[in-house]
Amino acid sequence: MGTCSLLATGASAQSARDIRGPSPLVAIENEPPAKLIVDPPLAEQLAKGLVFIQYRTENLRVVPVFGKGALDVSPRIGHLHITVDDLPWHFVDASGETVIVVGLPPGPHKMLFELADPTHRVIGSETVSFVVPDR
Repeated sequence: MGTCSLLATGASAQSARDIRGPSPLVAIENEPPAKLIVDPPLAEQLAKGLVFIQYRTENLRVVPVFGKGALDVSPRIGHLHITVDDLPWHFVDASGETVIVVGLPPGPHKMLFELADPTHRVIGSETVSFVVPDR
């Protein structure tokens, strides 16, 4: 059998687990609560009237899997519900990528990001307020 050795290249080196979190291939017992972190819109794009918002989750993987059966998946999975300006409807993001909204009129706006489990039950939320400038 071969031998594997790892060499640390510096005290500041972070492991893959430090950056990516636990492996999605191993079930996690007693998972900590899911957490949602939403950034303000990217300034350069907002200046052009385009809303690009990055987000990330902790202790939950964003994937397009839905239904009651998915509640037992570990590590935990879910998706986002996104509501713009208190409209009576929302859209779903299951990509885990930057959310892009175009065509908003100049002025103040807000977007509600709701972290949801596979059955659409909301388990956390963040609201981002911003102003689309006159161009």
